[in-house]
Amino acid sequence: MRVVESGIGELIQPPDLDGFREWNRERKSRTLLDKLMTEQEAVSRFVTDGCYLGTELYGTVRCPMTLVREVVRQGKKDLRLAGQGVTELDLLLGAGLVKTLDITYIGLEVYGVSSALRRAVESGQVEKVVEWSNGGITWRFKAASMGVPFIPIRAMLGSDTLKYSAAKAVECPFTGMKVCLIPALVLDVGLIHVHRADRYGNAQIEGISGFAFEMARASKRLIISAEEIVDTEEIRRYPDRTIIPYYLVDAVVHAPFGSHPGEMVYMYERDEEQLREWVEASKTEEGTRAYLDKYVYGVADHQEYLELVGWERLEALKAAAEGR
Repeated sequence: MRVVESGIGELIQPPDLDGFREWNRERKSRTLLDKLMTEQEAVSRFVTDGCYLGTELYGTVRCPMTLVREVVRQGKKDLRLAGQGVTELDLLLGAGLVKTLDITYIGLEVYGVSSALRRAVESGQVEKVVEWSNGGITWRFKAASMGVPFIPIRAMLGSDTLKYSAAKAVECPFTGMKVCLIPALVLDVGLIHVHRADRYGNAQIEGISGFAFEMARASKRLIISAEEIVDTEEIRRYPDRTIIPYYLVDAVVHAPFGSHPGEMVYMYERDEEQLREWVEASKTEEGTRAYLDKYVYGVADHQEYLELVGWERLEALKAAAEGR
C-alpha cells in the first residue's frame, strides 16, 4: 500500500501481536481460579511503574474509580495512559503519575475542560501527547483483540486529528480510495468496572457496554471491579450478558459504588456535588492536593472512602436511579 499521509505523533506503544499471543498462551490460565482480592492486592500485583494503563468507558459512566484511587494511593509513577473517561484520568493527571498520553477527550463535560490535563501538559509533567478520535482509540483495541497490527477506517481523515496522531493514510490496493490505518494497541494493564462478576472473573454489564469487549481482549493484565459478586450459576443464567470471560481476567475486586462519583446505569446516579467539588479543587495545584488528601490518601481503602462520602448520600443517589 502506498502511504499518502503520516501523523506526526509518536507511537507510544508499538504493537507486538506475536508477543501478545505468546503472553496469552503462557500467562493466561484457562483453569477456573479464584481471583477475588482487595484493590490493594490487585494494584500491587499487576500495576507497575512505567506500565501502559487503560481505563474503559466514556465520561463518568461506569468509570473504575475504586481501582484508580488505589493506583494513586500506591503512587505508581511514569504511567503511559489511554482512556476516554473524565474523573479517573483527571485523578491520575492531578496526582502527577502520567508521563505519556494517548488522548481522545479528557474533559468535565458540562463543567468545561480539564484543568488537571492543561496544567500537566503545559508544565511538561506529561512529556508526550498523541491525539486520537474516540472511535480511533477503540478501534486500536479492536485491532489488538483481533490479533492484527492495524484496522483500516474512514474516520480521522477530515481533521487535524490524523495529523497529530500516529496513524497513516494509505491508498487502498483494491479501490484506490484513501483510508486511515489505525495501529493496534496492547495494554499492559486494563481497568474495567462492571455490574457483576463471579470470583473467577466472568463479568457482566448492563446497558451500554462501551468498549469493554475490545479492551478486555487487548490487555495483558486485566483487573475487574464489580458492584456485585455473584455465584457462577447466576452468571450462567444470562450468558449473553457476559461481556468478559474469566480467562481474560487476572483480578476481581468487589466494589459497591465503585464508579462514584460517576454513575452506574440502573444502580445509582452520578454525584454532581462531588464532581463540582473536584472541578473547583482541580483548578489549582493546592486544591488538587487537598482533594487527593481527603478522598484518596486520607482513606485506607474503598470502604473508608464510602464511609467518608456517607451512606445517606450514596443511598440517595441509588434511590434517584431507581426512581427513573
